[in-house]
Amino acid sequence: MSLSARQIHTALVLCCMGLLGYALYTQYFQGLIPCALCMTQRFFYVVIALGALAAAIHNPAALGRRIYVALMVAGSALGAAVAGRQVWLQHLPEDQVPACGPSLEYIFDTLPFSEAFTTLMMGDGNCAEVVWTFLGLSMPTWSLIWFVLLGIAALLSLRAK
Repeated sequence: MSLSARQIHTALVLCCMGLLGYALYTQYFQGLIPCALCMTQRFFYVVIALGALAAAIHNPAALGRRIYVALMVAGSALGAAVAGRQVWLQHLPEDQVPACGPSLEYIFDTLPFSEAFTTLMMGDGNCAEVVWTFLGLSMPTWSLIWFVLLGIAALLSLRAK
């Protein structure tokens, strides 16, 4: 059984919505406060979901599909880079973990966008803390896995009928 591109794009939307829903559940019902890198990863899940939703609704021909897939793959790659940075921070020795920084709101309220973005991507001590695991893997590690899987699925939609 082969899936159509529209079905793959719909599945991508549903996966992203499920991942974002679980992130919100852990935040509001389990009390896990997301760090700056976690919030950035959420943004890239939204980018992937919006690209997949637009592709599912529009169901374009080859050129349009390539454009939507490029958006989804870019979101996946950038999200994987952010998640990878956080996984790297979590595996640093304690004496090398950066100090905790200001809140996300403070960063965007006080710094110019380019500096805020750079500061955000650096992460801080909050980003290195592991407060949740499943099967021995932290949330950023699972996020990295999901970004890779979503990017692969988006690419596979190019070969779908």
